[in-house]
Amino acid sequence: MPHRNSPKPVGPLRRVTSTAVVIAFALVMTACILGVMAWKALDAKKAALASGSSDIQNLAHSLSEHASHTIQAVDIAMAGMVDLLKYRDPDPGRFNRYLAETAKTLPQLRGIGVADAKGNWTYSSLPETPRHTISDRSYFADHRDKPDNTLRISELMQSRVDERSSMIVLSKRITKLDGSFGGVVAAAIDKDYFNNFYRTFQLGPDGGISLIRNDGALLMRWPQSDKSTDLSKTDLFRKHLKQSSVGYYKIISPFDGLVKHLGYEVTPHYPMVVTVAMSEDWLLSEWWKGLRTDAIVAGVLLCMILMLAALLALQFHFRSKTERTLREREAHYRLLADNIADIIIMIDAHSMLRYVSRSVEPVLGLQAKDLIGKSCFDLVHPEDRESVMQATMRLNGVGGVSTVVFRHYRGDGTLAWVESKFKLASDTSDPTRTEFLCVIRDVTERKRMEDELTQLNRRLTQLAATDGLTGLTNRRTLDGFLRREYEACEEISVLLFDIDNFKGYNDTYGHQAGDRCLQAVAKAIGDATANTSGLSARYGGEEFAVVLPNTSEDDALKVAESIRLTVRALGIPNTASSRGYITISAGGAAKTRSTIDEAALVGEADTALYEAKRLGRNRSIVYSSIDLQYVDSASIQHDGEFASGERTH
Repeated sequence: MPHRNSPKPVGPLRRVTSTAVVIAFALVMTACILGVMAWKALDAKKAALASGSSDIQNLAHSLSEHASHTIQAVDIAMAGMVDLLKYRDPDPGRFNRYLAETAKTLPQLRGIGVADAKGNWTYSSLPETPRHTISDRSYFADHRDKPDNTLRISELMQSRVDERSSMIVLSKRITKLDGSFGGVVAAAIDKDYFNNFYRTFQLGPDGGISLIRNDGALLMRWPQSDKSTDLSKTDLFRKHLKQSSVGYYKIISPFDGLVKHLGYEVTPHYPMVVTVAMSEDWLLSEWWKGLRTDAIVAGVLLCMILMLAALLALQFHFRSKTERTLREREAHYRLLADNIADIIIMIDAHSMLRYVSRSVEPVLGLQAKDLIGKSCFDLVHPEDRESVMQATMRLNGVGGVSTVVFRHYRGDGTLAWVESKFKLASDTSDPTRTEFLCVIRDVTERKRMEDELTQLNRRLTQLAATDGLTGLTNRRTLDGFLRREYEACEEISVLLFDIDNFKGYNDTYGHQAGDRCLQAVAKAIGDATANTSGLSARYGGEEFAVVLPNTSEDDALKVAESIRLTVRALGIPNTASSRGYITISAGGAAKTRSTIDEAALVGEADTALYEAKRLGRNRSIVYSSIDLQYVDSASIQHDGEFASGERTH
């Protein structure tokens, strides 16, 4: 554009050159902004999908562990019942109460019962034993025809007790001593147990969680669907499960036809697969919101470029106009920094806050202007200050980023969990001039959900390893502990305890008193191994076991006598016993060169316990002190005397 005071008009070449510079500038800036926006959009989309992938796979893993622990708790309970029913036929009233107590203890159980070899119910946790037969059920026929003790998980089936509900049946075969089929133990898990748990997770309007048997039969899906339940022809079973037991891939859902991202994991120990699916639209919903915001920002910036080009074309050589435009652009960038969801702060080398974005007000309830000039550690929880300081020390250059999660005080004094990303704002050789850029995000809700999930997994693990009545370690955990310690220790002893005349006590005082008696004896036995390397466990019924690593037989006998005298000192009355109070008998054995394995060691302790019972009860006997030839003959002569329900093998 010609200058007013110019003596000569500006020629065509000058006008073309100025116009070309302005156009070139506008085109380059537009290309840069669009390129940056495209790169940012693709990177943000990739990050959103990666975050979704991590969340889906973590949730699939947690739900896989939950499903496994749910089945395992029932499996453990059923295994003990199968062992008992192999050797004896319990009293129906007593055993039914035991089944009802088991079903009450395990919240996932709707009911549990025992059917004989013809499929008729003989025991049940229900108030009234069902009269229908299960001989036509596929799991019953499977157990009848296959002589193994594998837990079988049925497909989702209609209940015959309550026809309005569906359930999954867990069953185990009962094999008699002669190897013949003795019936099944069956436990029912209502589908609402899993549905009520799964609906607590936020998966979006089109998300879903499925529990599938390894043959493709759909056991459970939330939300429910009317589509086909046979998934054996899907890519999950034809391809992905053959490659890995854990995975993640993109699918078109067979339930609603939507594009979804699916994570799966095979449950440990049991033939099931848990899948977690979220629709791609849900995973990218926040990305779309951010993209729309970025598009608006890009539009604003493009408009600014056009305005700047116009200003350059009109007043190209006026520096004041250019400086004003630059100030306007800086104001817009600051507006963006003050209004994004994350908090942006600048910290100097002395840990003082030099800049705080206004987003600190809605996120933490603090005023940005009040924070300027204060130490960044003033609002950090004292226990977390060291970890925050270490995060800044890990930075090794301008491009490096260090992340730390810590507790931060809000304006009202409460604590919030935040995730902070530190980065050097400038590379300088003078440490006193170093500045740090920090982006803070509130992750309190995420931390709470992680803590709740950890607590749930810890509780399930504890339930699977503990006897529900006495609080001692259960038989399954005892066997594993004994196996490991037997291999590791040169010297190890095992003690078996049996409550004397316990059947008479139960018959006289009732089963509730019997339970209290078991708990009192269990406490005395458990206290003996507290704060030691030993382990106390309920072995079965009124029998208890103690494993003492690195303990000789003589020392084990002292422990047994101490426990026996402690139980006697409890003074629990028992009119069914000639002594008039509850006593226990103990048998012990120690590992020797002739001991074959841990099972043989337990057998020797059991032999010693039998001898203690034979000699009049209320005493402790060790295996090395008994005459085995005499014991064998005495056991034949007096077998009926001690088989009256007092022993529980």
